[in-house]
Parts: sequence; structure tokens; C-alpha cells
Amino acid sequence: MQVLSVTPEIFPLIKTGGLADVTGALPQALAGFGVGMRSLVPGYPVVMSALKKKKAVHQYTALHGGKATLHAAEVAGLDLLVLDAPHLFDRPGGPYGDATGADWQDNWRRFAALGRVGADIAAGAAKDYKPDIVHAHDWQSAMTLAYMRYGEATQVPSVMTVHNLAFQGQFGVNIFAGLGLPQQAMALDGVEYYGGVGFLKAGLQAAWAITTVSPTYAQEIRTPAFGMGLDGLINLRSPDLSGIVNGIDDDIWNPETDKHLAATYTAKSLKGRKANKRAIEERMTLDRDDGPIYCVVSRLTWQKGIDILASIIDPVIGSGARLAILGSGDAGLEGALLAAAARHRGRVGVVIGYDEGLSHQLQGGADGILIPSRFEPCGLTQLYGLRYGCVPIVARTGGLADTVIDANEAAVTAGVATGFQFAPENAGDFHHAILRANALYADPAAWAAIQKQGMKSDVSWDRSAQKYAALYRKLLSKRDA
Repeated sequence: MQVLSVTPEIFPLIKTGGLADVTGALPQALAGFGVGMRSLVPGYPVVMSALKKKKAVHQYTALHGGKATLHAAEVAGLDLLVLDAPHLFDRPGGPYGDATGADWQDNWRRFAALGRVGADIAAGAAKDYKPDIVHAHDWQSAMTLAYMRYGEATQVPSVMTVHNLAFQGQFGVNIFAGLGLPQQAMALDGVEYYGGVGFLKAGLQAAWAITTVSPTYAQEIRTPAFGMGLDGLINLRSPDLSGIVNGIDDDIWNPETDKHLAATYTAKSLKGRKANKRAIEERMTLDRDDGPIYCVVSRLTWQKGIDILASIIDPVIGSGARLAILGSGDAGLEGALLAAAARHRGRVGVVIGYDEGLSHQLQGGADGILIPSRFEPCGLTQLYGLRYGCVPIVARTGGLADTVIDANEAAVTAGVATGFQFAPENAGDFHHAILRANALYADPAAWAAIQKQGMKSDVSWDRSAQKYAALYRKLLSKRDA
């Protein structure tokens, strides 16, 4: 079975968040279940520079304003189709915006082009390749399914995966003429969305099946509170909706072999974590003592609940804990965290930015990881935490609720607890969860037990890949019925 994955980013080539980790790990995981996956990605400069050998498999004389070439290549074990369209993707900055963080004004055109090419591949445009299934990820890839629906690939089954419903790709009605779709597509059951054009909405409408990245989030987005204006459509499509929790690449995220760590370790012997903790204290200029260090590895945004964290830093530090924070995002939240670090020198360390190596170090040496998200479709950092014995302290929402077992008295007694949960958007309950963690940390044997139980969790892609493979086969049966 051949599956075309259409994605705006893929690890290790281009990454802004968890989406890249998922699309980078899924192809290898699916191979064990008889699924071959090729990934269509934009030809950003960093992607093009990684192509040592490439083969042109299709040419465009005019693709949304310029010439383009579709290349086949293999990079880092990934089977890629790369859309080399310099007028759309060869520019400085990030994949979605310039160096200041402002969105590119032509993002609609850039990712409509990606979708158009995805649909063309589905119809057989790429030499010697025609997929059985097309799998699109998030709004940037969603138009693939709309172009398939109104084009020549209507009989190719498709999957739309929502990694975060908050990002929808909404544009004004004025762009419709530039999409190259028939007029009938500008309708309620097409791409029209509140008088404009909705890329994600179009994908949700056209997909044969819809998935989210955790079972709880699949149910949450059917409600007005989490549906972001799309809950009506999602409820209409509910028979085709499922939640498949993400996994992680347990070769890259492996405390036994991780080269980013000061010392490696296993669940049988956690001694190496002490050296990693000392390394964190040095890197983050934290006081050296025997109290717990809780880390944060996150985008610093409202969605991630970083304002809630900022509001309780003083009492958390007063309880004897230290904080090591890595991330970037809203300037106001960055400022609040830096101000807390200034108030609590030696107790709060903050690094603004993205540092893959440091993120591994924090998981390998911090005692726990704080994740106070208001909503979290799946979350990956808590999975890394489980894998590394960095105990997750998480809001009870989305994939966080699905993957962390709260250390209540019954769970601790039964030996199944893997972390701490608290009510979302509740600073008091968040603080209480940290105090519960402090109390358990004071009992070294109990703390080691919860660390080791978390490290036993199956956070690999195996079960999730098996579920995706089963979904693909179900769609092929539906096509052939």
C-alpha cells in the first residue's frame, strides 16, 4: 500500500513544532505494517540544501505565479517529493513568516500550490508513482483534498489529520479566484467559511476520514469550547472521526543512547540522571541543592498556559522547587518569565529560543516537566518526559489526559501512576499538583517508582502506526466496495 503524506514540515529537515516530529516518524513506523509512505514537502531553502541527489518527476510552467519542479529524493531515511517553487518558498525567515514573525501575505497562494501538487500526484502526475491513499496534515496541506474532490482524483481515499484546530488557514473571499477551483467549490459544503475561504474547513469537508492526535481531543473538538467554530461540521462528520494518539521516535528519544545528555541511563538504573541534573544547574545558572527542578519546554503562548505558570512562580519557588524554562513566543510572556528569573536568581533559569539539545538535557535531568496547556491535541513533551523519567505534571485535557496517569493515592498504591494531572485553566489546582509532586519527591523510593513506571509506558509509534494502517485499509475497502 502506497500513501502520500502532504505536510508543511518534517523532522529533521524543517520543524516549528510537534507536527514535524509526527510526519518525520510516521513513515518508518508504518513500514512495519506494510505501508510505504512518501512525503510531499515544500522546497524551503533548508530542504533544498539537504537534497544531495534529486530527480525531477514533474514540471510546472506556471504554478500559482511561477515555474516549479517536483523532485524525488531520499534524505535521512525519508522518501520525499519536494516542491521546488522558488517564487513561493525560496525566501528567508521561517516556513510561514518572515524574520520578524509576521505571516507571509501570500501564504494562501503558497499552500494552495502545495495542495494543488498533492492532488496532481494523487491523479498520477509524478512519474512512476500513484498513491493508494492521500494523508494531509493541518491547514497548510488541507487544500490537497479540496483539489482532489474537484479534480481528477475523486476516487482516491483521503485522510485529514488535525494536529491543532486553532490554526485553520482562513482567508478573505478575494483569494478564491486565484485558487483555480470551479465556482461550485465556493459553497457551504465546499471551501466557503464564514464568507471567506477556509483551508482546514475545506479539508475536513472533503476528507474520506478525519483523525486527531488523541482520543480525548477528538471528542473535545465536537464541543463549542474546543471546536473553534468548526464543531458543527465536525459533528456532521463524526462517523468519520477518530483519535489516534501520537507516538515518538524512541530511537532519537532514548536516555540509554542520547548523545545530548551528560550521562546516559536506563529505567533499571537512574543514577545518570544526577549528572544531568548538575548539568542543568550549570547551564541554567541554578543553585545547586537537593530540591526538585521542574522544567518547561514549550512555545510561550496563551494556549500553552504559560500565563498561568507565570502567575504561580513565586509560591512554587517558595515551596523549595526550582524552574528551568526553555521556549519562545509571545513577547509579554517571555518578559514575565525573564522578570521571574530576575526576581529569583539561582531559582529560575530561562532560555529564550529553540534548542533541540537543551530540550533533551532538560528531559534527562529535570525531575518533572510542567505542561499547563489550556488545550492540547496530543502533546509530545509529556511523552518525552515519560520516556526519560521526567515526571509530567499536566493539565487534564486532550492527549495529556490520555497519556498520563495521575498519582492519586489509589494509583500510587497500585503502582500505576506516571505523573500528576490538574484542572485546566486553574492556577490553584496547578499549584496544588506541584505541591503533591513535591511531597512525593520527598520520598525517594516513591519518586523513583513513579519515574520507572512512566519509563515503562509504550510511547513508541507501534500501536499508533498499526491504527493508521488499519484506517488506510478500511478506506481502501470502502473504495473497492
